Amino acid sequence: QVQLVESGGGLVQAGGSLRLSCAASGRTFSMAVMAWFRQAPGEEREFVAAITRTGGSSYYADSVKGRFTISRDNAKNMMYLQMNNLKPEETAVYYCAARATLTIATMATHTRYDYWGQGTQVTVSS
Repeated sequence: QVQLVESGGGLVQAGGSLRLSCAASGRTFSMAVMAWFRQAPGEEREFVAAITRTGGSSYYADSVKGRFTISRDNAKNMMYLQMNNLKPEETAVYYCAARATLTIATMATHTRYDYWGQGTQVTVSS
């Protein structure tokens, strides 16, 4: 089992920055991929970014490329999402997720992830 706990959400003005953190515990060594998803009210859960176990490869949704950076510190069992130049439409609950398998074709498919955190609210005001 893997437990994930997000933190770092909050209220920020458009154009501002936030850094989300995800603390992992349990059998984290078995997780091939960790990722961030987000979900706005009434919307589908949306892929944001993912990173492989070693941190050697990262993947981003087109909408966040160049503004968001995903990283992880395996020694601390932590994953981060640095979000810059935030937009009001990015207001959502942000979730940390982990999966045991590395399949690039389904990297952005939320149903393929095995473990989820409880989410942290990010609100971007205009």
